[in-house]
Amino acid sequence: MAQSRSIEVTKANKKKTTTIMKTQMELTTKLKRRAFLKVSVSASAAAAGFAGCFFPGGSIANGAGLKSGAAALPGTEAFNYPVTYLRGLKAEMQKEWPKNRTINLVFHGHSVPAGYFKTPQVNTLSAYPNLLLKKIKAIYPFAVVNVIVTAIGGENSVKGAERFERDVLTHHPDLILIDYGLNDRGCGLDKAYLAWNEMIKQAKDRGIKVILLTPSPDQNVNYADPANELKKHADQIRLLAAKNKVGLADSFKAFEFLYSDKSQLAGYMAQVNHPNERGHELIADEIIKWFQ
Repeated sequence: MAQSRSIEVTKANKKKTTTIMKTQMELTTKLKRRAFLKVSVSASAAAAGFAGCFFPGGSIANGAGLKSGAAALPGTEAFNYPVTYLRGLKAEMQKEWPKNRTINLVFHGHSVPAGYFKTPQVNTLSAYPNLLLKKIKAIYPFAVVNVIVTAIGGENSVKGAERFERDVLTHHPDLILIDYGLNDRGCGLDKAYLAWNEMIKQAKDRGIKVILLTPSPDQNVNYADPANELKKHADQIRLLAAKNKVGLADSFKAFEFLYSDKSQLAGYMAQVNHPNERGHELIADEIIKWFQ
């Protein structure tokens, strides 16, 4: 009996040891995979010229991250830039009377931030600047926030840059949001790059925070073509945000789940190139990430 019991104990100990070893091997494999992901992602970012740059949702810090606003992989230890970029502004919005002050948010761009739905209708209160205000007030109930829209329908970034100092900086903004990608197909990538860069520079020289928006949809675009012109402008805006270390609200990516089905995309559009309220909600949801 004693010998039989001894054999059973020995078998149980061997089984326990085998289980422990298997668990340790699985853990080692996971740690190696994380280390591999961290190194490979860092190398990819450096090769793409994005080392030290920042993207919301997958920001690059110390060379670890992904380009084009992609989500960070587990183990990359990406710096959560949206949490820190507006830290000072968020602190101001948490202050109560009489220590608080008025916060000015300026929305500069074309017909979409201007609130055009089905032209010539302008649905100001259902456009993303005011939808964003509602979301901000839900988080910061003591804040006095002005939404100032300097957007003009049909305008591109070249024209927007020409009036930037006169029409935007004169409001003494705490934050400027720039949205011209949809119309910049008319002036081309090179001119658009210079115009966006100039507006960003003018804002940063005055210590003003900036969030760039990639373009919202145009139903005429062939999204199956990876070289479509709208995507090129979205990629350039992402690059501008990264190189200038400013914020990015990726509207282009927010609508991505709809691109393969134009009938579903139409449900988010007021007309061929203007979102309806559902579409504007998607854009506001991208921006509010920076205030959370």
